[in-house]
Amino acid sequence: MGHLPAMRLLISHLHWSSSSSSTTLFSLRPLFSIPTFHKLYFLFPLSLKPCKPRTKTTVSHPRLTPNDTTLVLKKDERLESRSVIPEHIEGTSTTTIAAIVTSLGGPPSAVGIVRLSGPEAVAIVARVFRPARRKKGKTLGSGSWRPTSHVVEYGVVLDHHGNVVDEVLAIPMLAPRSYTREDVVELQCHGSEVCLRRVLRACLESGARLAEPGEFTLRAFLNGRLDLSQAENVGKLISAKSIAAADAALAGIQGGFSSLVRSLRIQCIELLTDIEARLDFDDEMPALDLNLIMDKIHGMSRDVENALETANYDQLLQSGLQIAIIGRPNVGKSSLLNAWSKNVQSERAIVTEVAGTTRDVVEASVSIHGIPVTLLDTAGIRETDDIVEKIGVERSEAVAISADVTIMTISALDGWTSEDNRLFNRIISNKKRFVESSTPVILVVNKIDCAPSACTDLFVEGNSFSKHIFTCAVTGQGISDLESAILEIVGLNRIPAGGRRWTVNQRQCEQLVRTKEALARLKSSIEEEIPLDFWTIDLREAALALGQISGEDISEEVLTNIFGKFCIGK
Repeated sequence: MGHLPAMRLLISHLHWSSSSSSTTLFSLRPLFSIPTFHKLYFLFPLSLKPCKPRTKTTVSHPRLTPNDTTLVLKKDERLESRSVIPEHIEGTSTTTIAAIVTSLGGPPSAVGIVRLSGPEAVAIVARVFRPARRKKGKTLGSGSWRPTSHVVEYGVVLDHHGNVVDEVLAIPMLAPRSYTREDVVELQCHGSEVCLRRVLRACLESGARLAEPGEFTLRAFLNGRLDLSQAENVGKLISAKSIAAADAALAGIQGGFSSLVRSLRIQCIELLTDIEARLDFDDEMPALDLNLIMDKIHGMSRDVENALETANYDQLLQSGLQIAIIGRPNVGKSSLLNAWSKNVQSERAIVTEVAGTTRDVVEASVSIHGIPVTLLDTAGIRETDDIVEKIGVERSEAVAISADVTIMTISALDGWTSEDNRLFNRIISNKKRFVESSTPVILVVNKIDCAPSACTDLFVEGNSFSKHIFTCAVTGQGISDLESAILEIVGLNRIPAGGRRWTVNQRQCEQLVRTKEALARLKSSIEEEIPLDFWTIDLREAALALGQISGEDISEEVLTNIFGKFCIGK
């Protein structure tokens, strides 16, 4: 921060100097974050020729203000020699991109969409699109399409030979009233892959460029329509596997988390402004109210902690849970799987009285409290000479090791046997050997309709299970108790019935931890009466971390990693 006035002076000197140097603002780009560089770009238009000298140059050295969001710089951005803006980002204001935005590969849909975005979107569509309407009895010629924003027009798309490719509806959304805040045109075609690719090819041949993965959302971010956390939630919404995941992502897009981050960053900058002002004008300003500052820091730390609590929930929403059902042959594992998933799909596993019926891992998908869950029915684990069954047993043990939760099933008819005891010890031993953290194991006593209720408590004595549940796969008894036990074990029993309003992903969680640690150090500095100069270090660190979340200070690697995970067309 102390170098900012000198850097501003350097920029002004390089631009307004009358020397013959061909230095341009692009040579300075590695010194700044993306938002900073874009603002400088508009202040100082690039030119390859030396600019005419000014009669008078005034260089100001403003202090940090709450409304300034570009003065917190990454430490490494001033040291790196490479650009922080990828090549495909540099040309976002000059190129027009096109892509199929509806899914391909599955059964054909009734309608598919080709989207274009950029300064030439209307001109390119005008070359391939012919409206069906007439003007004074004349057919509109090539390039004469003059659309009205958000007004749908019917017509046909022609290839470069003039052949009709498809009948379409053209929907123009002119800047800034569009997803990317650029001119956007969507062509609604027939949904077959052939039609969509022919329309896309016609647009590409007329001057558009095929969009990169996530480039439409990237442009929305660069043009200020979304901040980075909102853009990430767009990706979450597209890949949502449950209603809870979709609701959380939608809340993030609508700015729930973004407003919190913005508020925290403004508070950091306001406090930093007060402290820096007293460093220069200590004699002219009133003393800092330490109690007020500590209250503000406590409030900020509490908000950060509340946000961090959503990280585990977000991981579960995105990846879901894997639950392995293990046990001896014929204890009702497959029946339990079928009873658990019968409301979602037909019976997945074959059930017979013959021991060893299940030879491979059978999967079924269910939802528990909005969390996507994959149930894994495994082969009965026992010593066997059958080669096929032995492979199934090995797979069962591997699944039990990698699962998030393991359900060990026993039969109420047989009780807890020595074979169950050996199997349990074997699974626990394998988990300790291959997995760093212990995986919870739930004991399920199945077939309780076939055993006296007075005997059920004897089955769980002397064994260290996280929970024990009694079930009947035939009637479905105990399934809801089993789901409640799983929610409690993974910590979801404290989640509101409607799910979280929004969640934070791993990248955002890392920056929130940085913010939390910086605020903790600041609190210690105040309590230990360390000079004000040291307070500003931790405040800048917190503001920088929050800027990483919103994208106000971000690097090329982070942008590439985030938007590279998107599908083409979004």
